[in-house]
Amino acid sequence: MENIIETKNLTKQYKDCTALEHADIIVQRGEIYGLIGANGAGKTTFLKLVAGQSFPTKGELMLFGTHEQKEQERQRKRTGVIIEQPGFYPQLSIEQNMEYYRIQKGIPGKRAIEETLKLVGLWDVRKKKGKTLSLGMKQRLGLGIALIGEPELLLLDEPINGLDPAGIIEIRNLLRRLNQEKHITIVISSHILSELEQLATTYGFLEKGHLMEQISARALQEKCGNYLEMKVTDTERFTVLLEKQMSHDRYLVLEDGTVRIFNPGQEVERYSAAAGKNGIGILSMAMKQCTLEDYYMNLKEEGKKHA
Repeated sequence: MENIIETKNLTKQYKDCTALEHADIIVQRGEIYGLIGANGAGKTTFLKLVAGQSFPTKGELMLFGTHEQKEQERQRKRTGVIIEQPGFYPQLSIEQNMEYYRIQKGIPGKRAIEETLKLVGLWDVRKKKGKTLSLGMKQRLGLGIALIGEPELLLLDEPINGLDPAGIIEIRNLLRRLNQEKHITIVISSHILSELEQLATTYGFLEKGHLMEQISARALQEKCGNYLEMKVTDTERFTVLLEKQMSHDRYLVLEDGTVRIFNPGQEVERYSAAAGKNGIGILSMAMKQCTLEDYYMNLKEEGKKHA
């Protein structure tokens, strides 16, 4: 499968701050690639580097198979971008904004505006001015601007930020349709992990500029699986028991002392029996389904252990 984006040791420094460090990221054609990380993790920096809005301090960036800067600029015509706030003119109507960007991008024919606005659900309100739009409409207009010219790659930074539940569902369904019907490769960042979980086919986990892991949704589902959640009277002794006697290193201790054991390799009763034999009381225990957020938090904790 073709790599649309491929980076090697990609690094971006701003004076004393390293926003991205030695990141090796691969985005293949047809993927919906979910960038996951807290504020300041490097998500926006990565998107800006791919979009040509910023330039690497070190490392290599391949875009559509080329690393030559002038050629990349030509290839970026195949890319639609929403990074930070969607850019449009509040005094102009939706249709006029689209016309401005159609001309700026050198796209022939006004038919493209009608097709794109119908795609994002704004054709019937095309005469509304930018300043009167709801947040959901602004996001859809930004997406329309990014889509004009039928890009092969979409770079979206928090496209559902601030939307109500109905708006989130609309954008999610639209992005899924663009991917499946138009075969557009999408790189999307969001702090709403439950939404990425329903959309992404591959994940990249960033933490303080470092890529912790890159994994397909299918592999993550197999790896993540279920977890056993336990509250005990002595968390510290119980974790020592897990590591030394039960050889279990994939666990997470929450702030309230709750222990999550991922993909428990023993029968549930064996964990309670082992705790009892060592004088550790069990306050509660239950099997639960691992979520994307659980997996992300576990990755962060494992990173702290090895830091």
